[in-house]
Amino acid sequence: MLGRFGPVVTFVAHNGPIQQHQRGMATLKSISIRLKSVKNIQKITQSMKMVSAAKYARAERDLKQVKPIGNGAKQFYEKAEIDAPTDVPQKLVIAITSDRGLCGAVHTSVVRHIRTELGKDDVNVKVVCVGDKSRAILSRTFGKNIILACNEVGRLPPTFTDASKLADAVLKSEYKFGAGEIVYNKFKSVVSYQTSTLPVYSLQSVAAAPKLSIYDSLDDEVIQSYLEFSLASLLFYSLKEGACSEQSSRMTAMDNASKNATEMIDKLTLAFNRTRQAVITRELIEIISGASAL
Repeated sequence: MLGRFGPVVTFVAHNGPIQQHQRGMATLKSISIRLKSVKNIQKITQSMKMVSAAKYARAERDLKQVKPIGNGAKQFYEKAEIDAPTDVPQKLVIAITSDRGLCGAVHTSVVRHIRTELGKDDVNVKVVCVGDKSRAILSRTFGKNIILACNEVGRLPPTFTDASKLADAVLKSEYKFGAGEIVYNKFKSVVSYQTSTLPVYSLQSVAAAPKLSIYDSLDDEVIQSYLEFSLASLLFYSLKEGACSEQSSRMTAMDNASKNATEMIDKLTLAFNRTRQAVITRELIEIISGASAL
Protein backbone atom coordinates (compact mmCIF):
# COMPACT_ATOMS: atom_id res chain seq x y z
CA MET A 1 0.00 0.00 0.00
CA LEU A 2 2.77 2.40 0.86
CA GLY A 3 4.52 1.58 -2.41
CA ARG A 4 1.37 2.32 -4.39
CA PHE A 5 0.22 5.62 -2.88
CA GLY A 6 3.27 6.77 -0.90
CA PRO A 7 3.24 8.72 2.33
CA VAL A 8 4.04 12.04 0.63
CA VAL A 9 1.04 11.90 -1.67
CA THR A 10 -1.28 11.12 1.23
CA PHE A 11 -0.18 14.12 3.31
CA VAL A 12 -0.25 16.52 0.39
CA ALA A 13 -3.74 15.46 -0.64
CA HIS A 14 -5.16 16.08 2.87
CA ASN A 15 -3.11 19.13 3.85
CA GLY A 16 -5.65 21.64 2.50
CA PRO A 17 -8.78 20.13 4.12
CA ILE A 18 -7.00 19.72 7.47
CA GLN A 19 -6.13 23.46 7.58
CA GLN A 20 -9.65 24.42 6.53
CA HIS A 21 -11.02 22.22 9.29
CA GLN A 22 -8.85 23.99 11.84
CA ARG A 23 -9.94 27.40 10.54
CA GLY A 24 -13.59 26.32 10.80
CA MET A 25 -13.13 25.18 14.38
CA ALA A 26 -11.47 28.48 15.27
CA THR A 27 -14.38 30.37 13.73
CA LEU A 28 -16.92 28.28 15.64
CA LYS A 29 -15.05 28.88 18.89
CA SER A 30 -14.84 32.66 18.35
CA ILE A 31 -18.54 32.86 17.47
CA SER A 32 -19.42 30.77 20.52
CA ILE A 33 -17.36 33.01 22.82
CA ARG A 34 -18.92 36.15 21.39
CA LEU A 35 -22.41 34.67 21.63
CA LYS A 36 -21.85 33.83 25.27
CA SER A 37 -20.57 37.33 26.06
CA VAL A 38 -23.56 38.97 24.35
CA LYS A 39 -25.93 36.76 26.35
CA ASN A 40 -24.19 37.81 29.56
CA ILE A 41 -24.47 41.46 28.56
CA GLN A 42 -28.17 40.96 27.86
CA LYS A 43 -28.67 39.55 31.35
CA ILE A 44 -26.94 42.61 32.82
CA THR A 45 -28.98 45.10 30.79
CA GLN A 46 -32.23 43.34 31.66
CA SER A 47 -31.33 43.41 35.35
CA MET A 48 -30.40 47.10 35.15
CA LYS A 49 -33.71 47.81 33.41
CA MET A 50 -35.64 46.15 36.24
CA VAL A 51 -33.66 48.05 38.88
CA SER A 52 -34.14 51.35 37.05
CA ALA A 53 -37.87 50.68 36.72
CA ALA A 54 -38.17 50.23 40.49
CA LYS A 55 -36.10 53.35 41.17
CA TYR A 56 -38.08 55.32 38.58
CA ALA A 57 -41.38 54.44 40.25
CA ARG A 58 -40.08 55.74 43.58
CA ALA A 59 -38.52 58.84 42.01
CA GLU A 60 -41.76 59.74 40.24
CA ARG A 61 -43.72 59.31 43.46
CA ASP A 62 -41.28 61.54 45.37
CA LEU A 63 -41.31 64.16 42.60
CA LYS A 64 -45.07 64.66 42.90
CA GLN A 65 -44.63 65.53 46.57
CA VAL A 66 -41.74 67.95 45.93
CA LYS A 67 -43.30 69.91 43.05
CA PRO A 68 -45.24 72.35 45.34
CA ILE A 69 -41.98 73.30 47.06
CA GLY A 70 -40.26 74.16 43.79
CA ASN A 71 -43.28 75.97 42.35
CA GLY A 72 -43.69 78.03 45.52
CA ALA A 73 -40.07 79.17 45.41
CA LYS A 74 -40.37 80.13 41.72
CA GLN A 75 -43.58 82.11 42.27
CA PHE A 76 -41.89 84.43 44.76
CA TYR A 77 -39.39 85.57 42.14
CA GLU A 78 -42.13 85.93 39.54
CA LYS A 79 -44.51 87.90 41.78
CA ALA A 80 -41.78 90.28 42.94
CA GLU A 81 -40.52 90.74 39.36
CA ILE A 82 -36.87 90.34 40.28
CA ASP A 83 -34.34 91.09 37.56
CA ALA A 84 -30.62 90.55 37.34
CA PRO A 85 -28.63 93.69 38.24
CA THR A 86 -26.86 95.39 35.39
CA ASP A 87 -23.93 96.62 37.49
CA VAL A 88 -22.93 93.10 38.65
CA PRO A 89 -21.95 90.98 35.62
CA GLN A 90 -20.92 87.97 37.71
CA LYS A 91 -23.19 84.98 37.17
CA LEU A 92 -23.45 81.60 38.89
CA VAL A 93 -24.51 78.40 37.11
CA ILE A 94 -25.32 75.22 39.04
CA ALA A 95 -25.22 72.00 36.99
CA ILE A 96 -27.47 69.21 38.30
CA THR A 97 -26.12 65.81 37.20
CA SER A 98 -24.99 62.65 39.01
CA ASP A 99 -22.07 60.24 39.27
CA ARG A 100 -23.64 57.46 37.22
CA GLY A 101 -23.85 56.95 33.47
CA LEU A 102 -25.56 54.54 31.05
CA CYS A 103 -28.59 56.83 30.91
CA GLY A 104 -28.50 58.37 27.46
CA ALA A 105 -27.86 62.08 26.98
CA VAL A 106 -29.20 63.22 30.37
CA HIS A 107 -25.89 64.61 31.60
CA THR A 108 -24.54 65.82 28.27
CA SER A 109 -27.65 67.96 27.64
CA VAL A 110 -27.01 69.86 30.88
CA VAL A 111 -23.33 70.31 30.05
CA ARG A 112 -24.17 71.44 26.52
CA HIS A 113 -26.39 74.21 27.89
CA ILE A 114 -23.66 75.37 30.27
CA ARG A 115 -21.05 75.31 27.51
CA THR A 116 -23.24 77.70 25.55
CA GLU A 117 -23.30 80.10 28.51
CA LEU A 118 -19.55 79.83 28.98
CA GLY A 119 -19.02 80.40 25.29
CA LYS A 120 -20.75 83.76 25.58
CA ASP A 121 -18.78 84.91 28.64
CA ASP A 122 -16.22 82.63 30.29
CA VAL A 123 -14.82 85.37 32.52
CA ASN A 124 -17.83 86.38 34.62
CA VAL A 125 -19.54 82.98 34.75
CA LYS A 126 -18.67 80.45 37.45
CA VAL A 127 -19.99 76.91 37.68
CA VAL A 128 -20.98 74.63 40.55
CA CYS A 129 -20.90 70.98 39.44
CA VAL A 130 -23.29 68.62 41.21
CA GLY A 131 -22.15 65.13 40.23
CA ASP A 132 -18.96 63.75 38.72
CA LYS A 133 -20.36 63.63 35.18
CA SER A 134 -20.60 67.40 34.74
CA ARG A 135 -17.30 67.98 36.53
CA ALA A 136 -15.45 65.47 34.35
CA ILE A 137 -16.71 67.01 31.11
CA LEU A 138 -16.42 70.69 32.02
CA SER A 139 -13.01 70.39 33.71
CA ARG A 140 -11.39 69.55 30.36
CA THR A 141 -11.99 72.95 28.79
CA PHE A 142 -13.49 75.15 31.54
CA GLY A 143 -11.72 73.92 34.64
CA LYS A 144 -10.92 77.47 35.77
CA ASN A 145 -14.63 78.32 35.90
CA ILE A 146 -15.51 75.57 38.39
CA ILE A 147 -15.58 76.93 41.93
CA LEU A 148 -17.28 74.00 43.65
CA ALA A 149 -17.91 70.32 42.88
CA CYS A 150 -19.64 67.59 44.83
CA ASN A 151 -19.95 63.87 44.23
CA GLU A 152 -21.81 60.85 45.68
CA VAL A 153 -24.89 62.00 43.77
CA GLY A 154 -27.28 59.44 42.29
CA ARG A 155 -26.40 56.47 44.47
CA LEU A 156 -29.27 57.22 46.85
CA PRO A 157 -32.44 59.32 46.37
CA PRO A 158 -31.73 63.02 47.08
CA THR A 159 -33.00 64.46 50.35
CA PHE A 160 -33.62 67.98 51.59
CA THR A 161 -30.61 67.60 53.88
CA ASP A 162 -28.39 67.09 50.83
CA ALA A 163 -29.89 70.16 49.17
CA SER A 164 -29.38 72.21 52.35
CA LYS A 165 -25.71 71.23 52.56
CA LEU A 166 -25.25 72.13 48.90
CA ALA A 167 -26.98 75.49 49.36
CA ASP A 168 -24.83 76.22 52.41
CA ALA A 169 -21.66 75.37 50.45
CA VAL A 170 -22.72 77.67 47.59
CA LEU A 171 -23.45 80.57 49.95
CA LYS A 172 -20.14 80.06 51.80
CA SER A 173 -18.11 79.95 48.58
CA GLU A 174 -17.65 83.75 48.87
CA TYR A 175 -18.39 84.19 45.18
CA LYS A 176 -20.32 87.44 44.71
CA PHE A 177 -22.85 87.10 41.93
CA GLY A 178 -25.80 89.18 40.89
CA ALA A 179 -27.90 86.39 39.42
CA GLY A 180 -27.60 82.78 38.40
CA GLU A 181 -29.46 79.73 37.30
CA ILE A 182 -29.85 76.06 38.11
CA VAL A 183 -29.57 73.87 35.01
CA TYR A 184 -31.40 70.56 35.36
CA ASN A 185 -33.48 68.05 33.40
CA LYS A 186 -37.21 68.49 33.85
CA PHE A 187 -39.16 65.26 33.74
CA LYS A 188 -42.00 65.20 31.19
CA SER A 189 -42.77 61.52 30.56
CA VAL A 190 -41.13 58.11 30.67
CA VAL A 191 -39.44 58.70 27.33
CA SER A 192 -39.07 62.48 27.42
CA TYR A 193 -37.32 65.15 29.47
CA GLN A 194 -36.37 68.77 28.87
CA THR A 195 -33.29 70.69 29.94
CA SER A 196 -34.61 73.67 31.93
CA THR A 197 -33.35 76.39 34.27
CA LEU A 198 -34.41 77.87 37.59
CA PRO A 199 -33.43 81.42 38.62
CA VAL A 200 -31.12 82.23 41.50
CA TYR A 201 -30.71 85.79 42.80
CA SER A 202 -28.58 87.55 45.35
CA LEU A 203 -29.77 89.62 48.31
CA GLN A 204 -29.15 92.90 46.50
CA SER A 205 -31.23 91.81 43.51
CA VAL A 206 -34.18 90.80 45.67
CA ALA A 207 -34.00 93.93 47.81
CA ALA A 208 -34.14 96.10 44.68
CA ALA A 209 -37.19 94.32 43.23
CA PRO A 210 -39.95 96.82 42.24
CA LYS A 211 -42.87 94.78 43.64
CA LEU A 212 -41.26 93.51 46.81
CA SER A 213 -43.52 95.83 48.79
CA ILE A 214 -46.50 93.51 48.28
CA TYR A 215 -44.96 91.32 50.98
CA ASP A 216 -45.18 92.72 54.52
CA SER A 217 -42.37 92.92 57.10
CA LEU A 218 -39.47 92.14 54.83
CA ASP A 219 -36.13 93.42 56.03
CA ASP A 220 -32.68 92.32 54.93
CA GLU A 221 -32.46 89.59 57.56
CA VAL A 222 -35.80 88.07 56.60
CA ILE A 223 -34.93 88.24 52.90
CA GLN A 224 -31.57 86.61 53.53
CA SER A 225 -33.18 83.79 55.50
CA TYR A 226 -35.78 83.24 52.81
CA LEU A 227 -33.15 83.24 50.05
CA GLU A 228 -31.22 80.53 51.86
CA PHE A 229 -34.37 78.45 52.24
CA SER A 230 -35.53 79.07 48.66
CA LEU A 231 -32.12 78.10 47.27
CA ALA A 232 -32.26 74.82 49.19
CA SER A 233 -35.85 74.27 48.01
CA LEU A 234 -34.98 74.91 44.36
CA LEU A 235 -31.95 72.64 44.58
CA PHE A 236 -34.04 69.92 46.20
CA TYR A 237 -36.69 70.25 43.50
CA SER A 238 -34.14 70.18 40.67
CA LEU A 239 -32.36 67.17 42.19
CA LYS A 240 -35.65 65.27 42.30
CA GLU A 241 -36.46 66.26 38.72
CA GLY A 242 -32.99 65.21 37.58
CA ALA A 243 -33.18 61.89 39.45
CA CYS A 244 -36.55 61.05 37.89
CA SER A 245 -35.33 61.98 34.40
CA GLU A 246 -32.15 59.97 34.90
CA GLN A 247 -33.93 56.79 36.01
CA SER A 248 -36.49 56.97 33.20
CA SER A 249 -33.75 57.57 30.63
CA ARG A 250 -31.65 54.71 32.00
CA MET A 251 -34.65 52.40 31.92
CA THR A 252 -35.25 53.30 28.26
CA ALA A 253 -31.55 52.95 27.41
CA MET A 254 -31.31 49.51 29.03
CA ASP A 255 -34.47 48.39 27.26
CA ASN A 256 -32.98 49.43 23.90
CA ALA A 257 -29.70 47.71 24.80
CA SER A 258 -31.55 44.49 25.63
CA LYS A 259 -33.38 44.60 22.30
CA ASN A 260 -30.12 45.20 20.43
CA ALA A 261 -28.54 42.27 22.29
CA THR A 262 -31.46 40.05 21.28
CA GLU A 263 -30.98 40.96 17.62
CA MET A 264 -27.24 40.33 17.88
CA ILE A 265 -27.84 36.95 19.55
CA ASP A 266 -30.15 35.91 16.71
CA LYS A 267 -27.56 36.91 14.09
CA LEU A 268 -24.72 35.18 15.93
CA THR A 269 -26.79 32.02 16.43
CA LEU A 270 -27.58 31.93 12.72
CA ALA A 271 -23.92 32.46 11.85
CA PHE A 272 -22.89 29.74 14.33
CA ASN A 273 -25.36 27.23 12.88
CA ARG A 274 -24.32 27.98 9.31
CA THR A 275 -20.63 27.68 10.15
CA ARG A 276 -21.19 24.42 12.03
CA GLN A 277 -23.19 23.01 9.12
CA ALA A 278 -20.40 24.04 6.73
CA VAL A 279 -17.81 22.28 8.91
CA ILE A 280 -19.91 19.11 9.07
CA THR A 281 -20.48 19.15 5.31
CA ARG A 282 -16.77 19.64 4.66
CA GLU A 283 -15.88 16.75 6.95
CA LEU A 284 -18.35 14.50 5.15
CA ILE A 285 -16.85 15.49 1.79
CA GLU A 286 -13.38 14.63 3.11
CA ILE A 287 -14.54 11.23 4.31
CA ILE A 288 -16.31 10.45 1.03
CA SER A 289 -13.32 11.64 -1.00
CA GLY A 290 -10.97 9.49 1.05
CA ALA A 291 -13.19 6.44 0.67
CA SER A 292 -13.44 7.01 -3.09
CA ALA A 293 -9.68 7.34 -3.38
CA LEU A 294 -9.23 3.99 -1.68
